[in-house]
Amino acid sequence: MKKIIFYIAALAVFPFVISCKGQNKAVEKLKPTVITETVVHDTDDPAIWINPKDASKSIIIGTDKDTDGGLYAFDLNGKITHKVLGLKRPNNVDIEYGFVLNGKKIDIAAVTERETNKVKFYALPELKEVGEISVFEGETERGPMGVSMYKNPKTGDIFVIAGRKSGPKDGYLWQYKLSEKNGSITGDVVRKFGKYSGLKEIESIAVDDELGYIYYSDEQFGVHQYYADPEKGNEELLVFGQGDFTSDVEGISIYPTSKGKGYILVSDQQNDSFNVYLRENPAKGRIAAIPVSTLESDGSEVINVNLGPQFPKGVFVAMSNGRVFHMYDWRIIEERIQAAIKAKQ
Repeated sequence: MKKIIFYIAALAVFPFVISCKGQNKAVEKLKPTVITETVVHDTDDPAIWINPKDASKSIIIGTDKDTDGGLYAFDLNGKITHKVLGLKRPNNVDIEYGFVLNGKKIDIAAVTERETNKVKFYALPELKEVGEISVFEGETERGPMGVSMYKNPKTGDIFVIAGRKSGPKDGYLWQYKLSEKNGSITGDVVRKFGKYSGLKEIESIAVDDELGYIYYSDEQFGVHQYYADPEKGNEELLVFGQGDFTSDVEGISIYPTSKGKGYILVSDQQNDSFNVYLRENPAKGRIAAIPVSTLESDGSEVINVNLGPQFPKGVFVAMSNGRVFHMYDWRIIEERIQAAIKAKQ
């Protein structure tokens, strides 16, 4: 889950209520701008690849979670353009730009394949497999679920951060530095970090490349923040969102509004809504709760790039029950955030 590049994770139907001139006003759930074509089994997590030649031809990458699952690419009208089938329970997906493979820069998607204990890599946009890592080797509990990638702005090094179905109270996440070996992408462990409450599991992971932070959802506890650069150490910087969620803390997405500022959106899975925090200061607490039509969302992604007339300020994508992904024009999300902020003033 991610990805911000500075050009740049069973929802009941609850009304969202705000105070308006002293009266309560029920706010309708947002309707998606586009709903994708259905996959075979169970959508789980999206990522967004920006086409460098024509942003209106960017694609949504999404997983279909099952023993006979797949990885799908959708255009901005929700039509399936490419797919890879036969994956063994793929869970989460994330993308990064500019990995050098065989002397050529390519953009890649990293996908966790839970039943084989691997993270697999695919070149974009064609979804050609270009490598893999066997993760959590030597551990009793492996089963990778969450994944995100980090590109160090200074060195250009690219890393994968992987989570799993279950793990220890400390060192739940492993971070791998990617490299090329024999014409394929591989990686080596550079650190094991991350506190865990023990309450449920950790799946959603997001990275803010520009600010250098990793965020992950400890599902019934809160959102943890760490440095993304391994050289900065394993100190936990913050836990936020505690008490803001009905049950599971899920998908994390980061929307920059300017350098160093913006919003962090986190799925309140059992409440059909996304809690919003300030990117520059999530410790300030929830600034809005956005009710959506998306059902039981545990994976989401957002970008702030002009993708054409439908999505001129970017798109927010979330998985939903019904084997689909929902795509929202960012402007309608932004309108609700600003209304919530105004209502609190």
